[in-house]
Amino acid sequence: MGSRGARGVAAQQAIEGLRELAGAGLGAEGVFRRADELLRGVLEYDAVCWHSADPATGLVNSVLSDDLSLDGFENAVRLEVWADDVATFPAIRRSGVRAETLSRATRGRLADSVRFREQIRPAGFGDELRAVFDAHGGMWGCAVFMRVPGRGPFLARHRELADLAARHLGNALRACHVPSADVGPGRAADAGPAVVVLGRGNRPIAISGPAEELLGRLSDPSRTSLRVPTAVAMAAEQARRVAHGLPVPQSKIRVQDGEGRWYVLHGSALKGGAEDLVTVVAAPATPADAMPLYLSAYGLTAREQEVALLLVRGCDTRDVSRLLAMKPYTVQDHLKSVFAKAGVASRRELVARIMLGGGVS
Repeated sequence: MGSRGARGVAAQQAIEGLRELAGAGLGAEGVFRRADELLRGVLEYDAVCWHSADPATGLVNSVLSDDLSLDGFENAVRLEVWADDVATFPAIRRSGVRAETLSRATRGRLADSVRFREQIRPAGFGDELRAVFDAHGGMWGCAVFMRVPGRGPFLARHRELADLAARHLGNALRACHVPSADVGPGRAADAGPAVVVLGRGNRPIAISGPAEELLGRLSDPSRTSLRVPTAVAMAAEQARRVAHGLPVPQSKIRVQDGEGRWYVLHGSALKGGAEDLVTVVAAPATPADAMPLYLSAYGLTAREQEVALLLVRGCDTRDVSRLLAMKPYTVQDHLKSVFAKAGVASRRELVARIMLGGGVS
């Protein structure tokens, strides 16, 4: 078998392994580490940085890398939010593909990218391949793959393989966020909102009592130069953009702790200070914040999500049929699919599971 044939077999084996991750029962960190084992040889990269994301906005909310020094990670966060660059995660999503290389996006002129000039080249790398992990309307994570300059740019086959791999990784990460039956609506530490005041470089200036414990639960898998979790720094930078009158995907960021509970982080810039101060408030996600995430995590189609949301609001089959212009038997078909995907047997159980994030009373 020639080298091209051997590469094709290896790539197919990697894709099969990624497809199986959706049912492997792993958390996000486990998915990323297994994906690294499967992809490093076939994508031929020298370093990778993995991120989970707020599925509703696509904003990065954690970082994992065993290859890269994250000593200057505060600059990476700044560039991600502020830099007008090419092949950013939002730009890749808008383009309709799941993966893009910096060499292709810049037509071989890597130095046209501020990210390349300030991050990639100083770190000793050449081309960059980015992938977004979308599934069922949400972006559940993303990754950055890099090669040293001597290996040349990523090739078309690498980008095409990454695009295919990204679809399976989106499904695997989505499955990680399916609420388990033992996740209840709250805990003692959630008695009040957690508040953090951040200065330049997202250095914590003041922390409320509840925030210290919550920050520990939201910490990144990899240690970075940030003194707060990535999600908190991203919320702060989004707030600074708002204060400068610049557009943002949304002013709040959702992030899940290690026990499967969702939190909403909202930043607000403080005016008149010399320290560029921002207050970030973190609170348990309300049902309105969490329901769309749970419905996406169950893998419901857009139409099934519409049906499920109407049920939560108290509508019966006749109401759903009228509001969505469906035949009653079509509504019933959607209900059967919703129940099967959510692992429930009745509307009461469905409502409880969505409202409580997993627990069924």
